[in-house]
Amino acid sequence: MIRVLLADDHEPIRTALRFVLDAADDVTVVGEAADGDAAITNARALRPDVVLMDVRMPRVDGIEATRRITAERLADVLVLTTFDLDEYVFGALRSGAAGFLLKTAEPAEILTAVRRVAAGDGVVAPEVTRRVLAHFVAPATPADADAASADAASTNARALVAALTPRERDVLAALGAGMSNHQIAADLVITEATAKTHVSRILAKLGCASRVQAAIIAREAGA
Repeated sequence: MIRVLLADDHEPIRTALRFVLDAADDVTVVGEAADGDAAITNARALRPDVVLMDVRMPRVDGIEATRRITAERLADVLVLTTFDLDEYVFGALRSGAAGFLLKTAEPAEILTAVRRVAAGDGVVAPEVTRRVLAHFVAPATPADADAASADAASTNARALVAALTPRERDVLAALGAGMSNHQIAADLVITEATAKTHVSRILAKLGCASRVQAAIIAREAGA
């Protein structure tokens, strides 16, 4: 049974999500939170498998709540947002979210995403995948105030990747391409269990809380 914590400041949305998730045989909602602070507290107390996290919430926002929850390894976080491309979503991904969906996603998509995140895969709304990747790897120009920061991120990413074994770099490249464990196994002709083991080791070596963070490093390093 996949245990889910709902974090959203709008009660009607939490109610709708609970209805969708509790209708599945393999998913159960173990708690709710109306702000980020409550999400952190409930994650510590309930230890859910997945937290469905809103981005804009009072007191502590979803980005900071995601950072704390993933830093403490309390649960995997799947962000649900109204915005298809904004700084809050990118901040959440950098903070360790396993991915995000739009709130317009169909119930079946939400269920599939929860199951994939619980299984260790990452999920990014298909409508914005290309734009998300473009955001993280957009080339800096001399006129760009963030050029130095982008160069530093790229240099740091390459140094981290250099510490991986050749096979781990192959798996990291697959993560950067958005592949699931099943797809990685098929592409590299290994078992899915072996692919999952490689992913776990890569996350540990790179200091990442999620495969999405690892994918970002892969893209920044040009892997």
